[in-house]
Amino acid sequence: MGKHRENNIVAMMPARNESGRHLCEVLNHLSQWVDKIVVLDDASEDDTFEIVNRNEKVIAYKNEHCIFEENESALRSKLWELTIAQNPNWILAIDADEIFEDRIIDEILLLINQEYYDAIYFRVFDFWSSKICYRIDGGWNPWTTFWPFLIRYNPDISYYWPNREIHCSRFPQPCENFIPYYSDIRIKHFGWADAKEHYKKFLFYRDKDIKIFGQIRPHTQSIMITPKSNDLETWQEAKRLSFLKEVYS
Repeated sequence: MGKHRENNIVAMMPARNESGRHLCEVLNHLSQWVDKIVVLDDASEDDTFEIVNRNEKVIAYKNEHCIFEENESALRSKLWELTIAQNPNWILAIDADEIFEDRIIDEILLLINQEYYDAIYFRVFDFWSSKICYRIDGGWNPWTTFWPFLIRYNPDISYYWPNREIHCSRFPQPCENFIPYYSDIRIKHFGWADAKEHYKKFLFYRDKDIKIFGQIRPHTQSIMITPKSNDLETWQEAKRLSFLKEVYS
């Protein structure tokens, strides 16, 4: 499975109308610890494509029309094909509003230059109406669920994507069967950090719920519920272990 030292990482990122949001911050952070960043601009109507092309590690593509709103799995499948064309050892799946805490910069080599685990799972913390506090209530509780963000790519496996209009996996099957490692490094998700965007997003997911499930699911309904003070927790950045970067370089 390509298990050797000096592995490379190719990040894959879908993006649409990300100008003025978190894109520059995300790309600058990624550039410190990945080798390439494949960005698929999903027919942005702003200068997203120009922004990503300014980053020297980015390989950018742009769709002529928006795919995500029609079929998320089709968008991620196309992005996957563009990414594996870069001959990665590891693939990172990340969105344009997600940033790992800085610990990843020092510890990434420890994670990818081992020979046992083929999928690295992380927890996602949803920042709410600010970049200070994250939600810890109900389905937003980040402490209970790990998600795969980094997988070792094996070109000898036949990968395939289930057809899902929304909420599809970041990776094709059978990546879910890879041997997992559950990292305590956290991911900051800023997709809900701007309260002005909440209602628009609620309408999108509400309509998808009704179309696919015939009802609005509780998690979608909770978007419009103002969290109580004890449902929010202040972010505290973890201490970096800088010596690890030197040890595993």
